[in-house]
Amino acid sequence: MANNSFGVRTTLEAAGKQYSIYSLRALEAKGVTKLSRLPYSIRVLLENIVRNEDGLNFKAADAEYVGKWDTAAPARDVNMMPARVLLQDFTGVPCVVDLAAMRDALAAKGVDPKRANPLIPVDLVIDHSVQVDHFGTPSAFDQNTILEFQRNRERYAFLKWGQIAFENFRAVPPETGIVHQVNLEYLAPVVFVNKDGVAYPDSLVGTDSHTTMINGLGVVGWGVGGIEAEACMLGQPLTMLLPQVVGFKLHGKLREGVTATDLVLTATQMLRKKGVVGKFVEFFGEGVAALPLADRATIANMAPEYGATIGFFPIDGQSLDYLRLSNRSEEQIALVEAYAKEQGLFLEAGAPDPVYNDTLDLDLSTVVPSLAGPKRPQDRINLPDVKANFLTTLGAEPKGTTAVKDGAVVIAAITSCTNTSNPSVLVAAGLLAKKAVEKGLTTKPWVKTSLAPGSKVVIDYLTDSGLLPYLEQLKFNLVGYGCTTCIGNSGPLPDDVSKVVADEKLTVAAVLSGNRNFEGRVNPQVKANYLASPPLVVAYALAGRVDMDIQNEPLADGVYLKDIWPTNQEIADVLKKSVRRDQFARQYAQVFEGDAHWAGISATKSDQYTWDGDSTYIKKPPYFDAPIDPATAIADMQGLRVLATLGDSVTTDHISPAGNIAKDSPAGKYLMDLGVQAKDFNSYGARRGNHEVMMRGTLANIRLKNTMVPGVEGTWTIHVPTNEKMWIYDASMKYQAAGTPLMIIAGKEYGSGSSRDWAAKGVALLGVRAVIAESFERIHRSNLVGMGVLPLEFLDGQNKESLGLTGLEEISVTGVVAGVLETKRATVAAKAADGSVKTFEVKVRIDTPTEVEYYRNGGILPYVLGQLAAK
Repeated sequence: MANNSFGVRTTLEAAGKQYSIYSLRALEAKGVTKLSRLPYSIRVLLENIVRNEDGLNFKAADAEYVGKWDTAAPARDVNMMPARVLLQDFTGVPCVVDLAAMRDALAAKGVDPKRANPLIPVDLVIDHSVQVDHFGTPSAFDQNTILEFQRNRERYAFLKWGQIAFENFRAVPPETGIVHQVNLEYLAPVVFVNKDGVAYPDSLVGTDSHTTMINGLGVVGWGVGGIEAEACMLGQPLTMLLPQVVGFKLHGKLREGVTATDLVLTATQMLRKKGVVGKFVEFFGEGVAALPLADRATIANMAPEYGATIGFFPIDGQSLDYLRLSNRSEEQIALVEAYAKEQGLFLEAGAPDPVYNDTLDLDLSTVVPSLAGPKRPQDRINLPDVKANFLTTLGAEPKGTTAVKDGAVVIAAITSCTNTSNPSVLVAAGLLAKKAVEKGLTTKPWVKTSLAPGSKVVIDYLTDSGLLPYLEQLKFNLVGYGCTTCIGNSGPLPDDVSKVVADEKLTVAAVLSGNRNFEGRVNPQVKANYLASPPLVVAYALAGRVDMDIQNEPLADGVYLKDIWPTNQEIADVLKKSVRRDQFARQYAQVFEGDAHWAGISATKSDQYTWDGDSTYIKKPPYFDAPIDPATAIADMQGLRVLATLGDSVTTDHISPAGNIAKDSPAGKYLMDLGVQAKDFNSYGARRGNHEVMMRGTLANIRLKNTMVPGVEGTWTIHVPTNEKMWIYDASMKYQAAGTPLMIIAGKEYGSGSSRDWAAKGVALLGVRAVIAESFERIHRSNLVGMGVLPLEFLDGQNKESLGLTGLEEISVTGVVAGVLETKRATVAAKAADGSVKTFEVKVRIDTPTEVEYYRNGGILPYVLGQLAAK
């Protein structure tokens, strides 16, 4: 804000108060831009550049480039400084661990450790730790809460230390809600005001990929890895190539009986097919006005699943109505309206459509009831076709000697931020449950049911409407306010069900109202996972199986799905009566206080953390132990061995699982050697503050397929020098002991899914120096650079199969200096055991000058440490 060379700082009045703004209309009057051409999301980016102009990170030329919005021009890198950072506890704990270690590193240099402190507001919502151990009873919530605090007390005490030690850092206690729903309902101001009275668009990055949910409220925000978020906290701007913007035109109206979940699964399928990785998606057209805010949030939430950086809806009247419903102050609502209208950020009826790089179109009336699965969220299935889909996946006649057979639904979970933020689908689930109970239907006894809302407001309106008792009669009792089944915290299957599934090697199913269904994610015993709306989750609990046409076959004698499906009018009547502003006011009145369990955890005030050498949850990480010389860090690589060769759509769940830690795994063995019993393992996600566990958990997904070990699933590889089959972790240690650098070779969409930076941290600590893939998902590529790992891409039309790579070769990468700095190309030579050599060119995916500096310094954390120490 120092230069303001455009001279566009002006005054805005709203609700009797005056604010300073950096006027986009004044910028337009100076000929820098024509606002009506710019997508709304790009207008937000333009304001950010103008407001932060400093001649260094934010330049007048950058504003002119963005303001011109030439869709035919080559992409240039631009910077953005988010207004705030959002964390959840699985990714937030390692962030705080890194900051604590950075404070120690600063102190060791004789520098004030408090320099490692957030410069912008940071909110952490604890939502990822509750597990569904107990279900189907009125006491399930209390029992799960007790277990959550028993398991995570050490982690929670560490976060309380962080609250005390760091300024600009707040924690929302456990059992309050899911981070994105709390952000939508309470945290997001939509228009931010700083201490100097400057108003500007709210914007954020979050260490969870579904941060994009807030795009539904007209806020630009997306998921990043924890290390990128830490850099932003400490004053580093985000650097990116100016994204292309794909306009998604919506028109028409959803048909009777079709839900927002059906719509988002359709949009996900369409956009993934279109190809929007690294792009902004912005929704426009007359169909947008007809979508309630909650439906928009559902669609924005799944941007990671369709591959986009954001899925944006501009601010309009629906946005203001939602702010009022969720109990934002009238003063804040007035500011949002006045600011958005003044800045051209408000979607006015009849406004011309912006200019997009590309567009696609959806008639909402063509959307039909759907599920997605059994392994990927983009694989949408029309409801009547689920049976055929499952049988095709099974590839054989269903087997089973008891009531639990192939195709049995063993988990039915109303879960996740995607759908529990949406009152229409939750009320629909309640109405369906009511009609089912009235017709004498019951949940099948082998189904593990759960209700885990993302907000306490949900239970308020389900109670006020009289629908909660019907859900409870079908055993959809409250199990916790958190992510639960959607992130793999489904808990174990009941013993009798688990035994049958294991003994008979059954392929059983989960139906969940979540956003992800990757292999090995939901539950280690469940191979087929289907995403569905909450009312369909209840319906499948009643059916008890997926190998049936639930739309046309009876759920019970003479009772069909159509007989219990609620009408749109029935849903609307309940919403009008039972979802009220006072519920939001009551539930968020003491949002940062927590319950008695939280109050009972104490923490000591200190600038530096006192590490406990016996802790199995929190350990000082090694990222600052061996500084890299920036003058020599960019160099050719010789003698690399391949740790794993992987296929397409390898997710961050494959690379760094979040759920169950198996006893017979490297991480399980490590914990048992330290005296931790298997019942106390908790999950990989909860152990992310301990790099020793996470290294051993890297590439440890039970469904991982490393083609170096054909026909085998799990954390296995070949140690090439000895031709031994062994755990990936053990092979890594042998290679590192011999001084051998490592590489991973993969297919398309490598690193899709969650934002978890441990998928990059883990491979870096295993000694991986480079990854060659056909394509990378946005966040994971960035995370690899952030950990000093070189991302390389096969040229178009090439892959490991076409080049005949087996993973048994010795690899060299040359031309790295020129590739990183200039040409964006390098040469790979793969030498086979018989001495033959295959040579091929690859793309170097270090995309911006800032990323070059990160890579040169061995990653973001060492780079930022150097910046702080040099101040």
